[in-house]
Amino acid sequence: MSWTIDSAHSRVGFGIRHMMISTVRGEFTKFEGEVDLDEQDPSKSKATARLQVSSIDTGNADRDQHLRSADFFDAEAHPTITFVSRNIAMSGGEAFKVTGDLTMHGVTKEVTLDGELSQAAKDPWGNMRRGVALSGSLNRKDFGLNWNQALEAGGVLVDEKVRLEIELELVQAPPQEAAKLAESEAASSR
Repeated sequence: MSWTIDSAHSRVGFGIRHMMISTVRGEFTKFEGEVDLDEQDPSKSKATARLQVSSIDTGNADRDQHLRSADFFDAEAHPTITFVSRNIAMSGGEAFKVTGDLTMHGVTKEVTLDGELSQAAKDPWGNMRRGVALSGSLNRKDFGLNWNQALEAGGVLVDEKVRLEIELELVQAPPQEAAKLAESEAASSR
């Protein structure tokens, strides 16, 4: 079954320690993605997602502009962050692990996220929906996001470890959209 991310009811967020004191949280507000879910054999499932770097929002315009600059994401040169799954493994009940290629700032690295998948439910308009919660962490320096500043008292301004906090609502693609998605995937794999 093909599902798409309902971005109006989803959140792609992160948290990172600032000055080794507090956690600054942010999110990307423009993103899209698809999940081809094989409920009989979840290992055959596939997921892809694309985030617009320019949509980063930490609640502070100056900080967001700095994050878009060449010091960090370099949104002009690398406008999109992508994730393409390679393996999805159920780990009991609704829990699973998804491993895939994350491409950010022109660098692709393997990441593994812990997840939970809710049961499907019909919304008031007849669409099937389900939720996915994902969490994990990565080292931003692995992706070339190296900017930092040493603190007088020791330590650094921005931690290297980034915690990922993702809540997605998926909606089942109508049959004609599912067929187009399957054709597109088949064409791209040739």
